[in-house]
Amino acid sequence: MIITIDGPAASGKGTLASALSKLYKYAYFDTGMIYRAVGLKAVLEGIDLTDEPKVLEIAKAMTFEKMMALSSHPDFRSDIGGQSASKVSAITSVRAALLKMQQDFALSPVFADGTKAEGVIYDGRDTGTVVCPQADIKLFMVASPEVRAMRRFKEFQAKGIETTYEKVFEDMKARDKRDSERQTAPMKPAVDAIIIDTSDMDPKAEIDYVVSLIESKLK
Repeated sequence: MIITIDGPAASGKGTLASALSKLYKYAYFDTGMIYRAVGLKAVLEGIDLTDEPKVLEIAKAMTFEKMMALSSHPDFRSDIGGQSASKVSAITSVRAALLKMQQDFALSPVFADGTKAEGVIYDGRDTGTVVCPQADIKLFMVASPEVRAMRRFKEFQAKGIETTYEKVFEDMKARDKRDSERQTAPMKPAVDAIIIDTSDMDPKAEIDYVVSLIESKLK
């Protein structure tokens, strides 16, 4: 079973993917982590994120182990990590270099400890259109920019990251623009994706609604 969950930042993808992976005991692949790892490593090394040859070199050398090591850095989940991920993911050659790693996971999904899983939940921006167009269930999460910015702002506050709602909102709009306008694999729902607006949903309502959809599909 392959379930893909795509959509813009703070639309509810991560919360939903994590909950579904635990409920159905499927592996969870957050494809954004790969781009965050590449982008953050470039930032830490002082590399211009528009320097394609150098960013591509990092992407080609990226491994699961390196990604996990970088994920413990304080900026990995910060706005710095998110913005750098958005910028490097707009580079066609970088996306191509990281695509096979993402696709191969669906052939033999495993949990973090290496044990085999019977299915996989993908969390990303193009998993239903590019990474796994053969997915059994495709979801595309949306929410208003204002709601998403407030969600992300509250996340940063909870983590002690200093920023303002206005900055988060502007950064999110810029990121949405890059993701939707990139030449390769722009962020958009697959033709057979179920579009879910989470603007007025709390996490529990979102999860309950999607589980009902999945159960209906499985029957």
